[in-house]
Amino acid sequence: MKLNRIIPIAAMLLFVLIGLGSCSNDIDDSSQVSTFTAEVAASNDSKSNARVLKSNGLESVNLGVAGDFVILSKSGITSVYKSSITGAVGTSPITGAAMVVDCTEVTGSVFSVDAAGPACKTTSATMLTSAIGDMQTAYTDAAGRSNPDYLNLGAGTIGGETLLPGLYKWTSAVNIPTDITIAGSSTDIWIFQVAGTLDMSSAVRVTLEGGAQAKNIFWQVAGAVTFGTTSHFEGNILGQTGINMQTGATINGRMLAQTAVTLQMNTVNKPE
Repeated sequence: MKLNRIIPIAAMLLFVLIGLGSCSNDIDDSSQVSTFTAEVAASNDSKSNARVLKSNGLESVNLGVAGDFVILSKSGITSVYKSSITGAVGTSPITGAAMVVDCTEVTGSVFSVDAAGPACKTTSATMLTSAIGDMQTAYTDAAGRSNPDYLNLGAGTIGGETLLPGLYKWTSAVNIPTDITIAGSSTDIWIFQVAGTLDMSSAVRVTLEGGAQAKNIFWQVAGAVTFGTTSHFEGNILGQTGINMQTGATINGRMLAQTAVTLQMNTVNKPE
């Protein structure tokens, strides 16, 4: 009789112990999942922070007085009427006679080193000398940045690419045969170092995305820069050679050339 009572009690105790063991395993598994989730989150946060630090770590290029201009050239500016230029225009050390721009094309100031040039010009040789010096310093700064994040992307052909913040370097010419996107925040910086020429095909567009701003984009180009007909470009060009805009091309940015700038019924806006 006593044995009959003991057996059910023992069974109940065994059932309870098994149940407790099962609950304990469930708690451990939940803890492991939580730990794994936390580790993944921490890893993602770490990667995100790394990207932010990397982006913020790239210093902007200081344009100095040259930054006050939308077009600045050492050897002349010519325009096939009628272009639309918003921002200051200037040439130095060449005479103002090499600035073949009609006053009705410019919404902003026109500066010359002498009395020659458009009727609306202001003579300011000293200021222009400072601006040209700052332009060349900015070019040297941009060209001298080391440890690129991207080296010879696309072997120099970058059509269809989305360009994230960072330092890019090409040891050759760069061609843009199809649309590209420059994507990042309003505080991100892009520096593009081009050892050869920069050519953008007709009707091709550079588009900004995610808050990226043209004023934070710097194209340092050793060779000639050419924008095809009706193309659209974004960013500041620091050109060691000529900058040439073909018919109907537009730019939101600056053209700072150590030689000449040529326009053909173009729209040129200084970035805000």
